[in-house]
Amino acid sequence: MSERIETATFAGGCFWCMVRPFDTFPGIVRVLSGYTGGTVTDPTYEQVKSQTTGHTEAVKIWFDPSVVTYEQLVTLYWQQTDPTDDAGQFQDRGTNYRPVIFVNSAAQAATAQASKQALQEREQFDKPIVTRIQVVQPFFVAEERHQQFYKKHADRFAEEEAGGRSAFIDQHWQNH
Repeated sequence: MSERIETATFAGGCFWCMVRPFDTFPGIVRVLSGYTGGTVTDPTYEQVKSQTTGHTEAVKIWFDPSVVTYEQLVTLYWQQTDPTDDAGQFQDRGTNYRPVIFVNSAAQAATAQASKQALQEREQFDKPIVTRIQVVQPFFVAEERHQQFYKKHADRFAEEEAGGRSAFIDQHWQNH
């Protein structure tokens, strides 16, 4: 393992559903659910859910770049989201579920932009890619009950996945 650990922050709908794909990927050191992109310091789940703080649910990922590249993480991110829907993701609707890649360096921004452009040029989707790429903002760790949700509440997690995400992934990503 490298001594240099980097971070990536992605918003792609319900953070419960965004943890597992990254948590189980080689080179990932840690994944936390939280809130970013808003105006309130240390918001609660209830505040963010009310769509009055400007935050979106997101995951912050610590990764070992000697094992997994940021580009690989961005590719994995696309495969977890509907990049054509900026009003939420699947059954989760609202600005607190908008898709955003939060970048923390010029290199991450260039990688994310190039990846987004390549995805658009593949014409894999009938609509434009609308996922935003924004500079990282303060990340506030969500309450403990939201951490590692897929492990703690497997039945509820399966219900969330059945809300459209799994079917969308199967339809749009099985051959890519």
